[in-house]
Parts: sequence; C-alpha cells; structure tokens
Amino acid sequence: MALIKSISGIRGTIGGRSGNGLTPLDVVKFAAAYGQWVRQRHTDTAGPLRIVIGRDGRISGEMVSRLVSATLQGLGLHVIDLGLSTTPTVELAVPGERAAGGIILTASHNPVQWNALKLLNEKGEFISARDGAEVLAIAESEAIDFADVRKLGGYQTDATWLRKHIDAILALPLVDREAVAARKFRIVVDAVNSTGGIAVPMLLEALGVETVQCMHCEPNGQFAHNPEPLPENLRDIIHEIEKNDYDLGIVVDPDVDRLALICEDGSPFGEEYTLVAVSDYVLKHRAAAGEPGHTVSNLSSTVALRDVTQKYGGRHHASAVGEVNVVELMKEVGAVIGGEGNGGIIYPDLHLGRDALVGIALFLSHLAKFGKSASILRRTYPNYYISKNKIELTADIDVDAVLERIKAKYAKNPINTIDGVKIEFDREWVHLRKSNTEPIIRIYSESDTLSTADYLANKIISDIKEVIAAKR
Repeated sequence: MALIKSISGIRGTIGGRSGNGLTPLDVVKFAAAYGQWVRQRHTDTAGPLRIVIGRDGRISGEMVSRLVSATLQGLGLHVIDLGLSTTPTVELAVPGERAAGGIILTASHNPVQWNALKLLNEKGEFISARDGAEVLAIAESEAIDFADVRKLGGYQTDATWLRKHIDAILALPLVDREAVAARKFRIVVDAVNSTGGIAVPMLLEALGVETVQCMHCEPNGQFAHNPEPLPENLRDIIHEIEKNDYDLGIVVDPDVDRLALICEDGSPFGEEYTLVAVSDYVLKHRAAAGEPGHTVSNLSSTVALRDVTQKYGGRHHASAVGEVNVVELMKEVGAVIGGEGNGGIIYPDLHLGRDALVGIALFLSHLAKFGKSASILRRTYPNYYISKNKIELTADIDVDAVLERIKAKYAKNPINTIDGVKIEFDREWVHLRKSNTEPIIRIYSESDTLSTADYLANKIISDIKEVIAAKR
C-alpha cells in the first residue's frame, strides 16, 4: 500500500491501514484540510463558497467522490459535482461556476488500484507549492472547524460541463471544423475504459469526423492495459490501425490531460511530438498575423519545440518539471502555447491546464490543412530521441552532493539548475533530477540518434559512480 502526500494533492492506493493507503479516513482528512484552506482564503465572500468536483472512471471513484462531497458539505461548502468528467473540464468549470476551488478525483496514468485528490484554486489551476504546503500543514495539525448543523453546505450535480467544454473548443479561432469535416477522417480511439470514452467521441462527432471507432471506451474503470499512453502499452490500437483503414489513432490517459497519437501506418507519432505539432500549427498562424509567439516546456522535453518556435521568430523557455511550473512560466513570459513532453498540451486561449481535448481539435485542424498523412506530417519535424534512465543509490549517499560534483565537472558547459542539473552539449543535453521520495537520480538525455542519447546517459551514470567511489 502507498500514500503520497505532495504539494499538489494526495495520491495513494485504495485500502489498507490509515496513513499507509488512500483509506476513507485519509480521503476525509485531506478533503477537510483543503476545504479549511479554501475557507481561510475567502473569508470576505458573501454566501456559501462553491467547490467543483469531478472524477475519472476508476472503480473507486464513486466511493471517493461521496466521501469528498460529504466532507466539504460538513465544512459549509456548496458542492457542484460534475460526476464522470475530465481534468481539463473541471479546470474550466471552476471559474465558469465562480467557484472557490475544485478537486479532481483521478490518479491520472497510475494503475487501477490508485486514486488521488488533485487540488485547484479559484482560477481552475493547480495550487502552488506554497498553497499545497499550507494544505498539508492543516491536515497534520487537524485544525479544522466544521459547520454548525444549520450551516451545512449544499450539493448539486451538473452534467452539462463536458458539452460546454467542447463548445468552448469549437469556438476557438484556430479550430477549423469545416476543414476537419471536409477531410472525412477515419479515426480510432483508445480511452482505456475511462472518461475519455465519453469525451473524445463526443468531441470528434462535434468536429464532423466521418468515422469514429471506439476501443476500450466504456468508462467502467476496468483498464484494458497499463493506462499510461506510451507506445509499449498501445498494442491493441496499433494492431487495429495496421489491419484496417484509419487516418489516425487517438489515445488519452484516464483523466484526459495527456494525448498520444498513432499514424495511419501504425507508427507512434511520438508523445514528445504531440506538443511540437500543435505548437507548429499555433505559431504558424501567429506568425502569419505578424505576432510571433513564445512557448514553454519543461527541462526534460525535446528541443524540437525550441526549433519550431525559433523558426517562427518566437522564443522558447524551459521550466522546472511539473505542470504548475510550466503554467507559472507561461504566465510570466506570455507564452501562446506550452506543455510537457508527455503529450500534455496547455493552450491559454482556452485555459491554463493540460488538455487532450483541445490538443485533438488543434491537431486535427493542422492535419486537415496539411492535406497529407500523419506520418508525412511527423517527418516534417526535426528528429530527436530521448533516453530515459535512472541510477539507484543507497540511503547513505548525499544525492545533492553528487549532483554538485557533476555540475562542477561540466562547469564549462551551459548548465541549468532550476530543477536538478541540466547540461547542454551543443544540440544535445542531459538532465539529472533526484527523486523526492527515494535515493534515485533520474537521467534523461536527448540527441539526434538514440545511440548517442544512450551514450550520453551512460557517460553521466559512469561519472556518478566515479563520484560515489571517490567519496568512499
């Protein structure tokens, strides 16, 4: 059993003993702490504060949702329950309902035994590190004042927000429904038996896609494969595309904030290149209007986004890893698009959160106007390969000291230390990040060939071993 308390929420496996898994007691404890934090932020608000909640299709989702709703009501908060929904839909609904915050009940790409409470502020954005620390402190202190019986909060359901979300996407100037419909696309969807099985077909039909074939689209939480949308987990949809005639395969994770694409020949478009392609489309139109745009991705994402951004006269910025860090930097630099290399698209013209649905609409508009196949579109972008590795250390090793020694060894190279240590080698890079929960250093490297990326990673791993040996 596992329970992970972080600044962005509470995540754990269902069951077990309190404090060692995401038990009902833990759900109530952290939902109450969040509700108390919300009340402290909005002491001058007249009338009951509103909180939006929504969940993915997990088996445990309905149980966790009832616990969260009742706890928030016990604090005098009014709950607006979207039911089966998506992370970006809840993010849109919070400001749309003028709510004081929101909770998304999803463990994202984690396996079926996991669930989580992801916490939003009144803007519908993930709470900051500082705010998250305050919530955790309230939970530990248990300094929570529940409401008098005459001041209990209300509860209502609202199933309209997914349609409102799709309507908002269709209203975006760069979403070209006519172009998409004219291409008469044949698309197959894998939604891993979660809420993408509702949302993605609804969006595709609204865009005028001619044929939508659904795989694993029943939102019953019985994940048909590992829910992380990586190529090794997508054999079913790849096989379906290889044996039939489709223009594209679309895969989303359980809460629909990550997007993976499969080309018409069954080859993965590449999770890193989802953001690259959509950014290319957005930046091209910005440049045509004489308004070059800036982009943001995290330090572990491909430099192909930088190449595309510079092609259109914009500037690319790199943030620390984590959606909240990407969003903060996007706001700071006024980025027109950003995200993460795991298929997370953040398009601020809609909202500041990863959103697979807006990513689908923009990508299909791009592909429709491109006029050729997805595989040909993929070949128009610079080709880079990322090698992902890790080195496990013993608990007695000072990981920070090891990273400092590596930084000193490569001091002549450009180095970024906002999140671990990232070393630049001309057009190649290596990024080292330590785990916050165990003595592990994660090592990501990128080059224009996989063999070179692997070589760079292995070189750094060798350097780390030398540093450790020298200290003993």
